[in-house]
Amino acid sequence: MTYNMSADIDDVIELNVGGVHYTTTRKTLTSDKNSRLAELFDKDNQSSSSLIRDGKGRIVLDRDGVLFRFILDYLRDDTIQLPDGFREKRRLEREAEYFKLDGLIQSMHTLNDTHNGCITIGYRGSFQFGKDGLADVKFRKLSRILICGRVNLCRDVFGDTLNESRDPDHGGPTSHRYTSRFFLKHQFIEQAFDMLHEQGFRLVGCCGSGTSAPAAELKPGIDAEESRWSHYNEFVFIRE
Repeated sequence: MTYNMSADIDDVIELNVGGVHYTTTRKTLTSDKNSRLAELFDKDNQSSSSLIRDGKGRIVLDRDGVLFRFILDYLRDDTIQLPDGFREKRRLEREAEYFKLDGLIQSMHTLNDTHNGCITIGYRGSFQFGKDGLADVKFRKLSRILICGRVNLCRDVFGDTLNESRDPDHGGPTSHRYTSRFFLKHQFIEQAFDMLHEQGFRLVGCCGSGTSAPAAELKPGIDAEESRWSHYNEFVFIRE
């Protein structure tokens, strides 16, 4: 048996993708014959001779180096598996479009379909007033932003900003579990809205309630005037 070392070495490709270095094979890079990578790295394609190399001889691709690992994963296995809380699906889809990986784009759409659903955001708040009961509203106060919905969907959208310590139900697959006990580690309702918008959710409904007078007995430290303006609001978002 003759071992052709030169042929094997020629099929090992060193890449510099946006400053991130990868080692792969020509077989992997050309596995999708209709892709831009196949056009670049096919031995019979003349365009491969025009590839730019860095100082160490690695072929330079001026694309997102971090996301390129998912491109390679797809080319190796013909499937895609993203980590929990992955927040760059749209950027990855753009990379797939650039490399002409129609199969990966379709897989991304299918993946998004399994993460469709509703998330409800609720918060209890009040308005902070000036000293001595002046009617000059200073700012809005939020005590906590509550998150309700399917567990894996909430994690997918809010990632590490989600506080799960109040959720006692850890049994069963998260794809089928729902919770009304999550809340956010911050108190910025607009940030929560931005995160939902970035993940393709839209507002479909909202409701609110408030008090018109303070309770008969207030807890120590609670301002009577401020308590008159306490309110609770909920916002329902959907991705489909």
